[in-house]
Amino acid sequence: MNEHAVDPTDQPDQPDQTEQADQDWWARGRHPVNVGQLVMGLAFLGLVTIWAVLAADALDGDALRWLLPVPWLVAGAAGLLATTVGAARRR
Repeated sequence: MNEHAVDPTDQPDQPDQTEQADQDWWARGRHPVNVGQLVMGLAFLGLVTIWAVLAADALDGDALRWLLPVPWLVAGAAGLLATTVGAARRR
């Protein structure tokens, strides 16, 4: 018998459910959102923007009291929105 013959009962490993789901997302042109990275990226972007505004002397130091919490609130709201939309789509 030929030692290179293919055994019909030998099937290649089937991808598991998570790999299949990831391939489906990429096939549709989308990928799952990492909420932690989204929140921290928005917070960093907001803090850099505040730093740039203050460095350019567009605002004085007194504005810092109400300006610093804004990036955290926006990033948190975006995280909640991404979590909610993601959970609704999975249903």
